[in-house]
Amino acid sequence: MVLHSTFRIFAETIYHRMFDIKNITEELQGYFNLQADRDEEEAIVSQVSNGVSFHGAKLWVLIFAILIASLGLNINSTAVIIGAMLISPLMGPIIGMGLAVGTNDLDLLKRAVKNYTVATVISVLSSTVYFLVSPLGEAQSELLARTSPTLYDVLIAFCGGAAGIIALCTRDKGQVIPGVAIATALMPPLCTAGYGLATGHLLYFLGAFYLFFINTVFIALSTFFGVRLLGFRRHSFGSAWRERRANRIVTLIVLLTMLPAAVMTVAIVKRSFFDHNVRRFIKNELTQSGTQVISNSVEDRTLRIVAVGREIDAATQKLAQSRMESYGLREYHLNVIQGAQTDSLLQLNEAITQMSTTREADRQQLMELSSQTALLSEQLEGYVRYEEIATALRPELKVLFPQVRSLSLSPVSEVQRDTTAARHFVVALVGMDGGRRLPAADAAKLRQWLQSRVGGDSLVVIER
Repeated sequence: MVLHSTFRIFAETIYHRMFDIKNITEELQGYFNLQADRDEEEAIVSQVSNGVSFHGAKLWVLIFAILIASLGLNINSTAVIIGAMLISPLMGPIIGMGLAVGTNDLDLLKRAVKNYTVATVISVLSSTVYFLVSPLGEAQSELLARTSPTLYDVLIAFCGGAAGIIALCTRDKGQVIPGVAIATALMPPLCTAGYGLATGHLLYFLGAFYLFFINTVFIALSTFFGVRLLGFRRHSFGSAWRERRANRIVTLIVLLTMLPAAVMTVAIVKRSFFDHNVRRFIKNELTQSGTQVISNSVEDRTLRIVAVGREIDAATQKLAQSRMESYGLREYHLNVIQGAQTDSLLQLNEAITQMSTTREADRQQLMELSSQTALLSEQLEGYVRYEEIATALRPELKVLFPQVRSLSLSPVSEVQRDTTAARHFVVALVGMDGGRRLPAADAAKLRQWLQSRVGGDSLVVIER
């Protein structure tokens, strides 16, 4: 009886709480209330204003962060790029611009724009200088990923900026700001723009700089909305007309920034749908037992399918052609390359296995000859390498050891009677003027110098 009464009271309590709309609304407001943890407005504005300036140490930190990011892009290291983004101070003037527009603070806006321009120019110049002197000139995947911005980059920048301004306005800021710097990725696009200038790839420069501009605009825009949502005190424009004009300018910049990204995103989405339709078409219409489709390509409204194994007969191809419209491929012509037309490695291997034993022996002999040629090339490269080293050491040898007349370098393999393992080392044959020997101290210095320049585990120096 007591248990039943307790359960009834508990059920009534739950019922009343579930249908008490007012209490539910108040609880939700408590969960999503931004004002509860908000810091003092003066402290927030002061912090953002101080982060706008780029002088002294902060400017050097920016330069070194750019160089680190450039190195990361050059060697295709994601970890290095993330490290550069963590120490980058680029977020300061961008958030400052958003706060200035949100509070109608023209003085702060001028300072933020000026420092933002200075930081951008110095960053691009630093990365350009790095890529001009870097011996690695090939564009890696991390670098190429920053040359084609899309609408998704707009969403990332907007959400990252919103998280950043909310974190700045709370008393406990935590680790949100470094996370925002990583998510919005301000540094890599600037480094990629510098790579484009250094290598003469104008499209790389334009694509990367556009991505950086997207991040700038939408981080500042989300900061603007955050400031307005949190009710920051606004400065007076002096007239309603000037305020309307400022709002129109902000709206125009946002729309012009989004438009190219939206066009690129539509093209990417269309391409994704097209590739998906091609895969479905191949799977449903051309897949059969004993046949493997190894590649497909589209050129001049022709869908080329390369297949090996059991041939796809003409009737199946004709039926597949008639069904292309249902996969969104109505304007494309099907061309199946198979049998004697297929020049793929899979068909080549299959043909080799069907040849006569004589042909197989020829193939084995050809492989052995290729292996021997590769081994001889490697050995020849070793001898040429030491010849090149000796030639390069000649100018230094004249200055450091003028009494040495000649120097010969050669790799040697030694096999002993009692062991099967061969010992490999480099022999340096040193010829002296007048047949004299080097003093012990000079001989030791010569050996140390040769060891450092020639390398290798073992070096034997012989005077003659």
